[in-house]
Amino acid sequence: MRKYVPKWASLIPKEAQCVFSGKIYDVYQWPQEMYDGSTATFEMLRRPDTVKIIGILTPTEQACLKNVVKITTSEEDRVVITKQKQPRKDWFYDYPGGRVDTEDVNELAGAKREMLEEAGLEFENWKLVDVKQPFNKIDWLVYTFVANGLKSQHLQKLDAGEMIELELATVPEIKSLSQNKDSQYLRFKYFDKLDSVKSLLELAELK
Repeated sequence: MRKYVPKWASLIPKEAQCVFSGKIYDVYQWPQEMYDGSTATFEMLRRPDTVKIIGILTPTEQACLKNVVKITTSEEDRVVITKQKQPRKDWFYDYPGGRVDTEDVNELAGAKREMLEEAGLEFENWKLVDVKQPFNKIDWLVYTFVANGLKSQHLQKLDAGEMIELELATVPEIKSLSQNKDSQYLRFKYFDKLDSVKSLLELAELK
């Protein structure tokens, strides 16, 4: 169940009926009254929401990590990013994240689970900073969280179709990297106004 839903989101109405259920996408239809009094069948897709997590690590926390491409001498906070490979898709960069499962009580629970599975990291502090709907004909929201305050590290629990390596990067490094085609998923709308990890932490929380 969604905890936060933007007022501008285009969602499937409650009276809609599911006419096809796929592995990822479901098709919904409903009768829609038109301006001349006639009725037409409207249609939308629905798929699970997704989450992205911008996890922030202090220099002290970075020094304690295992199985991460670390900076030997780091005096600044860095963001956890992933280098991934999936079936039918070559290596690309992204943040930890993925689909919100039916077992997740809300998008925050999904974000915490995905961070733990993909990066093996648990964080104390979580803040929702952005929500977008990539297509207005698909009932699908993408939630972006900022997390900090490392609690613990565990082994990754990757799906059979995932190969994920962890790296650490500064905000300027991510902004530069995101210009490449294989790193487009690192793009974040606030980066034009941000120049450091500190500015990430200062982003307003959506409530």
